[in-house]
Amino acid sequence: MATKKRSSSKKKSSGRKYGKAAGKSVKSAMHRKKKGTLKSGKGGKGGTVKSSKQAIAIGLSEAREKGAKVPKKK
Repeated sequence: MATKKRSSSKKKSSGRKYGKAAGKSVKSAMHRKKKGTLKSGKGGKGGTVKSSKQAIAIGLSEAREKGAKVPKKK
């Protein structure tokens, strides 16, 4: 009886998924959210951000604009 070889599926690449600069942007956005100065919308014309998830998304978006290592949006 022959033994079956397991097909190696995609291996996760080692290393950081997000760069350090991305972390700094998110940290900054979270501080601004807590302070009440973080705004949503184009040019910050929207209302103040209330949720942490939205603050993280804004931080990652800003990091992407700066060219930090951030995975693409899905």
